[in-house]
Amino acid sequence: MKILVTGAAGFIGSHVCEHFIELGHSVVGLDNFDIFYSKKIKQLNLAGLSGKKEFVFYEADIRNGEILNKVFTSHKIDTVIHLAAKAGVRPSIDSIADYYDVNVNGTISLLEAMRLNKVKKMIFASSSSVYGNNPNVPFSESDFVDNPISPYAATKKSGELLCHVYTHLYGFDITCLRFFTVFGPRQRPDLAICKFTKLIDEGNPVPFYGDGSTARDYTYINDIVKGISCALKNMGGYRVYNLGESKVIILSDLVRTIEEFLQKKAILNLLPLQSGDVKITHADISKAKHEIGYDPKYSFKEGIKEFVKWYSINKKFMIIGHD
Repeated sequence: MKILVTGAAGFIGSHVCEHFIELGHSVVGLDNFDIFYSKKIKQLNLAGLSGKKEFVFYEADIRNGEILNKVFTSHKIDTVIHLAAKAGVRPSIDSIADYYDVNVNGTISLLEAMRLNKVKKMIFASSSSVYGNNPNVPFSESDFVDNPISPYAATKKSGELLCHVYTHLYGFDITCLRFFTVFGPRQRPDLAICKFTKLIDEGNPVPFYGDGSTARDYTYINDIVKGISCALKNMGGYRVYNLGESKVIILSDLVRTIEEFLQKKAILNLLPLQSGDVKITHADISKAKHEIGYDPKYSFKEGIKEFVKWYSINKKFMIIGHD
């Protein structure tokens, strides 16, 4: 099988590319090296793919229909794993137009390129943020998701709706996967685990929002990749699945766990909760388990241990911002 992976140089994307090449597939990667964080980090993410004959890479933007058409006409693509997006809840509040342009118009551009080139299978990376401050915990795919509380969440819900339209109109098989706070080696430097680890390691204050009771369903990268693989083997029409660990870790416990594996104490800078942040994320993964065989294995502590190991080797590259 030949798979197009958008966002291939990112945290999740690079792991996905490696996984499917290890399974014997060919991968075409596409990434525009967005300046949200350093290009050097993304180049480091791609290091394990360098020189592999099963991997072809394009530095390009998903909004560029001409480039996308070239990719589809040059390679016999069977399936698309669409991970490319402007990421982050908080930054989206200050850049609404940019987030909609990339995440919504970019998805339309990709879907149109697929339609024109008769490629009808896609995995779409959605997000737990679509649930907003959902009162029903754990979050189920059948829950009402029309109350997003950030522009980023709204773009992800918009992407799901576009996928449904293309399934209905053109007979696509599209599975939308709602990722719950993915972490592990190569995590983006702006995300809490990476950011907190770096600040604690360097003896700098950690921005600690609220009273420490906000909670997240942290999902280790290997489990997310296996979930994508499970979804790809079980496609048919329009589907939506949660991919999480179905366990909740509160913020104060996150900090304590990082302290444990770094063997350093955090200096906390206590701050009020930020706009756009949800109070809790917690995945009901029973549907994914039953229908596609998703079965997460990594505990939160195992994942933090592996992340801190990776960070210790690569921390010199963990700089937020562009070159």
